Amino acid sequence: MWEPAPLEHVLGLFRNLAAPWWLSGGHALELAVGQAYREHGDVDISVLRRDQLAARRLLAGWDPHVADPPGSLRPWPPDEVLPERAHDIWVREHPGGPWRFQLMLDEAEGEEWVYRRDPRIRRPLSTVAPGHRIAPEIQLLYKSRDPRPKDETDFTQVLPILDATQRAWLAEALRTAHDSHPWRPRLLA
Repeated sequence: MWEPAPLEHVLGLFRNLAAPWWLSGGHALELAVGQAYREHGDVDISVLRRDQLAARRLLAGWDPHVADPPGSLRPWPPDEVLPERAHDIWVREHPGGPWRFQLMLDEAEGEEWVYRRDPRIRRPLSTVAPGHRIAPEIQLLYKSRDPRPKDETDFTQVLPILDATQRAWLAEALRTAHDSHPWRPRLLA
């Protein structure tokens, strides 16, 4: 059962994290566009895998569960370093309560962000999340694997705000990750 926490509540919590973090998912795309255009079933926050224990300490008063193996949830003990296969954490205030937000683990090597689904796709960490919000072209890359109707809506809404550099980066990332993707021609038009 999901009852997403108010966006500002989650952002306020993560402002106390002394490690890189950013808003991701549909909320981040709406902020990039500058207006709300669809409903959201959750709030997504991302941190680097290497900072997971700092994020876990921040959640000391919460009840986080990790999708490990993917498709099932288990509690995330305070001192456990999660395995590489685990990247999705559901967080609630207390056992039995509704899920309030998702914490996602992103990969990095040194000062480079690495796309966890295809490590050939990389970029400087400094360009991933200006202002604690994931760059829209990166979020669209995550949504591109098996686009759902809401992902198509997100792509349609975000496309007009992408500049030439962002469009070129996403088109190349899609070519690398998916060979041919239906969004590529629209990015290159």
